[in-house]
Amino acid sequence: MNTSQLQRFAADARRQLMNAVQARLDAALATGSPTQTDMPTVFHALQSEVREHGQDQVVERYAYRWFNRIIAFRYMDVHEFTTTAVVSPADMTSVNALPELLAAAKRGEYDDTVFNGQGTVNAKLRDEIERLLNGSVPVADPQGEAYVLLFQAACRYWSTFMPFMFESTTNPVQAHIDELLMPRDLLAKGSVLRNAIEVITPEACGVGTNDGNVEIIGWLYQFYIAERKTQVMDGLKHSRKAGAAEIPAATQLFTPDWIVRYLVQNTIGKLWMHSHPDCGLDAQWEYYIKPANASDDAMLHIASAQELTVCDPACGSGHMLTYAFDLLYQIYESEGYAPSDIPGMILEHNLFGIDIDERAANLAAFALMMKARGKSRRFFRKQVMPHIIQVQPESFNHEEVESLNDLYHTNLDDATWNIFAHADVYGSLIQPSQDLLKLADNEPDDIETILDEALLERSHQMLNQTRYLGHTYATVVANPPYMGSKNMNSLLKSYVQDHYTPAKADLFAAFILRNRQLLKQGAELGMITMQSWMFLSSFEELRTNLLHAMQFDTMAHLGSGAFDSIGGEVVSTVVFTMKNTIPKPAQDGIYIRLVDIQGDTQQAQTCRAAIHSSADYTFVVDQQEFSQIPGSPIVYWLPETLLDTFSKGTMLGSIHHPYQGLSTGDNDRFVRSWWENGYNNIVFDCVDCNMSFKSEARWFPFNTGGSFRKWYGNQQYVINWINNGKDIYSIRPHSTIRNPQLYFHRSISWSKISSGAPAFRFFPNGYIFGSVTNAFFPKT
Repeated sequence: MNTSQLQRFAADARRQLMNAVQARLDAALATGSPTQTDMPTVFHALQSEVREHGQDQVVERYAYRWFNRIIAFRYMDVHEFTTTAVVSPADMTSVNALPELLAAAKRGEYDDTVFNGQGTVNAKLRDEIERLLNGSVPVADPQGEAYVLLFQAACRYWSTFMPFMFESTTNPVQAHIDELLMPRDLLAKGSVLRNAIEVITPEACGVGTNDGNVEIIGWLYQFYIAERKTQVMDGLKHSRKAGAAEIPAATQLFTPDWIVRYLVQNTIGKLWMHSHPDCGLDAQWEYYIKPANASDDAMLHIASAQELTVCDPACGSGHMLTYAFDLLYQIYESEGYAPSDIPGMILEHNLFGIDIDERAANLAAFALMMKARGKSRRFFRKQVMPHIIQVQPESFNHEEVESLNDLYHTNLDDATWNIFAHADVYGSLIQPSQDLLKLADNEPDDIETILDEALLERSHQMLNQTRYLGHTYATVVANPPYMGSKNMNSLLKSYVQDHYTPAKADLFAAFILRNRQLLKQGAELGMITMQSWMFLSSFEELRTNLLHAMQFDTMAHLGSGAFDSIGGEVVSTVVFTMKNTIPKPAQDGIYIRLVDIQGDTQQAQTCRAAIHSSADYTFVVDQQEFSQIPGSPIVYWLPETLLDTFSKGTMLGSIHHPYQGLSTGDNDRFVRSWWENGYNNIVFDCVDCNMSFKSEARWFPFNTGGSFRKWYGNQQYVINWINNGKDIYSIRPHSTIRNPQLYFHRSISWSKISSGAPAFRFFPNGYIFGSVTNAFFPKT
């Protein structure tokens, strides 16, 4: 699969569709427009939507909806899930031929499943299409207008099976808006539809393979939002904060396939193998790691396949869940279930996905439907829907709360009913109360009430979200959002601090704690996160919490090499699985160290090699050993002799306290390599700030860390410290001056952040030290 082609296509499609939707919106809202005169209800509803959400968000929403539908139809066309191809020609590889649905209409042929089923298209609409095609209606592009009607008819038909992807007819006004903003010119050369046919090839969609390649949907989603993500990240660099509109784009990162397989095989697979050790399925799982200890009585017992419930609380486009579907299919098949029944059973009993992003949730649900249809030709007839939800904000005023309490015969307070008021920010971090969950679990199917229908529907939505977030699961797998507290808006930052205090430094860490709450006792957790929680002092309380409450089962430490599309220490990651049980002594975990391997393909190969044969980068460790080390870092690779040193030796901190130095806030302005200024313009012999001030010099040696150097080195930088840093002080709060009383003193220093071995270096008198290095200062 050529992901670079997909990337170019998705980025171009977004721009095209947003321009097209903007043009349609402007025309619809123009004074005296046909929409205003002929459809005033639709006109005012559209005006209201723009006022509530802003024009940019409305354009964004409808553009991605039509993008989703085009790629969805293309995927279904090439797999022959549509009886007549909607966006593709009869020859699936032909870029210039007309879509089969239009070509058939020009011959007077109409797909019975679309045009007669479900009452979606009647004789009047067919007559309108024929009049356009025979030239009876004087329009500039009769063929294009006819295709719009055909496309919309197909959407209405398929909404019966997938209302989350195609328009739902339950709200006729919303359906009119949806169709009104549909882009035109889809048949033109270079259009989104034509480009989709060229790029989303049958091969890219996995035609001819056993399981298809629904992974392409995830790649297209990531590439489609890439431009928006860049905009958001640029804003964060300029001190803007991420809220509901920014979080989905800022935190989206598509998980490499091998990592998904690792997590699913070592959570769902591990639970099944524990309860059914003779099934033999583990031979098919290339990333499955057999437990280091022969037995584990604390693990959740799974009697039947239906009990293997799986939740992804930040599901994105559904990559974790689609592979979980594959593995669960193997399990059901091994238990003798009929192949035609298995897809529906998996969607009904096993898979649950949650996200705050509507487009991601829709694509995840679509991907699971494609998995199911790929296994069963009659699947759509079963009318089974995936358990995928977008967590939406719902709030109720006091009068509405009283009405709902009367309706449901309960006495919940306003705060309980309004727990989802900021769900578009908090997402799966929300923890519904047990009282609310009890109400949700006992919600009657049919309610006779005089309540406003919209209020009743909002309460249904809120109680449904409560069930997803209030229940516990046999496994939780996730690639959670990564976002440091400095980038969170005040609402999210306060919520994380109040509800996930040990994990307040980053959103991914809060999800580790939240995911534990979603687990049954003895259940399995699998995640890929930043590696920072393993080492940094800001996560020490989190580590202590996990080491005492969770059994560490497996870990693949990836470092900075996991994602081919990004790099650098800042995205260093780790994959791990844990069991929700208090750890027992000598219950070892298995750790695979891949930090020196770059690229997901190479890491996958190296990981498989370690699993299937002994390797010197595999470590079997009792997690209680980490607690012997101050701060409890997860340094699984340390030899036993070094671990003994921590229990028997003298700690550095007991001799002298380590310190952190200054952060300029603008290194491009204040920091140089020494040769840029000339040797004679640098003062080397200062021993304190008083001496540097009297020298009236500008440039002084600067210790700002660097690459691995033992004993000595990394001394090539100088800093502008004229007048004791007056210019640096002037740009506070961007700059931070720490411990100036120690500047220019001789020290022993080491880099603050590194995934490799520590390297201590001696610095003589004359150096200022920075914030990315630590230093301590001998007394003699």
